[in-house]
Amino acid sequence: MIDTLVSLLGFSAQDPAFWMPLVFMGLLFATIVAGTVLDGFDIGVGCLVLFAPAPLRPRMLSLLSPWRDANEFWLFLGMGLFVSVFPHAWGSIMGQLYLPLSLLALGVMLRSVSFELRLRAPIEMQKHWLAGFAVGSLVTAVAHGILLAQLVVSYQTDIGYVWFSLFLGVCVLLGYCLLGASWLIMRVGGELRVRAVMWGRHVVRWAAAGTVGLSVVLAFANTGVFLKWSDGPQWPLVVSLWGGLLICFVTIEMCLQRMINRSYRTTALPFAMTLLVFLATLGGLGYSFFPYLVLDDITIWDAAASVDSLRFILAASVVALPVVLIFNIWVYWRMFGLSKPPSPPRFRG
Repeated sequence: MIDTLVSLLGFSAQDPAFWMPLVFMGLLFATIVAGTVLDGFDIGVGCLVLFAPAPLRPRMLSLLSPWRDANEFWLFLGMGLFVSVFPHAWGSIMGQLYLPLSLLALGVMLRSVSFELRLRAPIEMQKHWLAGFAVGSLVTAVAHGILLAQLVVSYQTDIGYVWFSLFLGVCVLLGYCLLGASWLIMRVGGELRVRAVMWGRHVVRWAAAGTVGLSVVLAFANTGVFLKWSDGPQWPLVVSLWGGLLICFVTIEMCLQRMINRSYRTTALPFAMTLLVFLATLGGLGYSFFPYLVLDDITIWDAAASVDSLRFILAASVVALPVVLIFNIWVYWRMFGLSKPPSPPRFRG
């Protein structure tokens, strides 16, 4: 594929104008994956707060506290990379995605403000800020779904595509709920784990329906993607990806059903399978879109900044990325395993 791109673009493989946009596209895709997965369980738990009994809600939010600031970092890093590296595309893309991006900004702002003010508010006001955090999580999740749908259909606004955007918005919301529920199953015990299992059982099929709908519309709304999937030596890889997604969803449902029938034990299997679903879906989208930022319209080389600008950004990235990686490994290494609530200290009279 690389040799074909080199010949079509008229570059040499060693030309910075060829490989620098590829490097930054890889960094941007890695940032999108990290933001979707690492911020995803945060969004999912925030959505599930609305369905939890009042005594369990503070515990759910306390579980998120160590990662709240780190989770928001990925969104700003991705936006900064996209705007600085691909200046010839972000204007037209952002203009087409005005509504979902506005919803996304509103949801992120409401989540951040509500979470911080809840920690500082009087006890009688904390429930209102908690509800604000949950509503912000719902808005953020739906905005992600609408944003994804619009990218898949190349910003078409026919009534059928509008309904598809709403459908995918709901499915992405429930997919985040599945990620949050499976994370809670791994992290906590007692009543909250029981409820997380039930929440996961209710949303897993909707998440699967969204994945199928996304694949079908992506293929049939874009002839180039359909040919890329079905023609040439790549089709076994595509079939294997769909088979892997089916296995993941079946495994999740069987695991949750077994927990209901036998015991609500600690397990990371639903969370691991849900992560694989997210990674496989994002990987399939990346493969389908490459080398375009806008399908059949703007390639990453058309949208890239000048080589001098890319060299400066790359030099800054080489300095900043090790710091970012070390910080995030240090922050996220505790997100796995069972969490136990702290016991109050004993005071001697």
